[in-house]
Amino acid sequence: MKLKVLKFGGTSVGSKEAIIRSASIISKWSKKYKVVAVLSAMSGETDRLINLTKLFSKNPNPYDYDNAISSGENVSCSLMSIYLNSIKIKSKSLMSWQIPIFTSDEHMKSRILKVDKNKIFKEFNNSDVLLIPGFQGINSKNEITTLGRGGSDTSAVAVAASLDAECIIYTDVEGVFTTDPNLVKNAKKISQISYEEMLELASQGAKVLQTRSVELAMRKKTKLSVRSSIKPNSSGTVVTEENSKLENNTVSGIAYSKDEAKITLSRVLDKPGVSSKIFSPLAKGNINVDMILQNVSQDGKYANLSFTLPRNDLEKALKILKKEKSKIGYKRINSSNNISKISVIGVGMRSHAGVAQTLFETLGKNKINIQVITTSEIKISILIDEKFTDLAVQKLHKAYKLHI
Repeated sequence: MKLKVLKFGGTSVGSKEAIIRSASIISKWSKKYKVVAVLSAMSGETDRLINLTKLFSKNPNPYDYDNAISSGENVSCSLMSIYLNSIKIKSKSLMSWQIPIFTSDEHMKSRILKVDKNKIFKEFNNSDVLLIPGFQGINSKNEITTLGRGGSDTSAVAVAASLDAECIIYTDVEGVFTTDPNLVKNAKKISQISYEEMLELASQGAKVLQTRSVELAMRKKTKLSVRSSIKPNSSGTVVTEENSKLENNTVSGIAYSKDEAKITLSRVLDKPGVSSKIFSPLAKGNINVDMILQNVSQDGKYANLSFTLPRNDLEKALKILKKEKSKIGYKRINSSNNISKISVIGVGMRSHAGVAQTLFETLGKNKINIQVITTSEIKISILIDEKFTDLAVQKLHKAYKLHI
């Protein structure tokens, strides 16, 4: 059985016209393949449902919350199936529990454990297209769970991996670009990018693919691509394994995030175990820490420790750290939420020198101060004042000749 897994985002099913346009893409694929289409809720619908729950409680029961906010995807699938059947394409919409898509037990941020492919194959005996809701699954207690923001990408990759099929993500952009084309007008579409590069771009602010979906595709070696539902004939971007062709490009892209905050703890005793006393309570509070910088005093007794975190978690993190002050033993705590993170990414950085030098020279010429730096084999991330974000991205994009 020849299979294709297609995923359509919220804007691709956001109106009657959008559903009909996406249905034409599904129709074309269905002439040669059995198709599983994983759908998001109509654009804005999940936010509407979240706001509805807030009308009744600031802290709704997670079980009921997931039942409420997962309903948008079910509607998208039903409407798409209704239309496909009206144009004589044998289709059926399934809910996640009917397959089932098994997840971990927690609500609102569950993880996919397994997709039972037997139900999918059985349904293909009578259907050419199956519509499956993204973003949701069922746990060991037979409760509906949701996967967190962007979870439909992960749903699609998980289904594709279970079926050993290619996954095509249809969205409102033509593919992955060297940086945000709304910020840099001559940003170029990348025809091919490695899993590692895409994972770094996604985790550092690029919003084309959800991080967990790329991680899963890389682990399962699932063929993954991004295409436009508005311009379906565009070649899009293929996410693949690293190869020599990809390594020819020193830098593949520049990502940025303005959703950053920084916390600095001053005069922390520099002794074994102190980092655990700082970051363990934050982890228990479900706060993800990113960049970490430690400066040790000349006498070696104290250190100033800075780290970044999502801006929305700043107040929560400050509250936790102030509560733990006596255990940690810092003298002062300072924070900032007017910062942004910029990341220069490329597998070619492993074999090409001078990437960091170009970054420092470019920012220095434009009088942009770097607050924190972290590096990996294929990435350099810096923290700067938020007001310089646009300028820094534009100048770095030009300096690395990504427009050529």
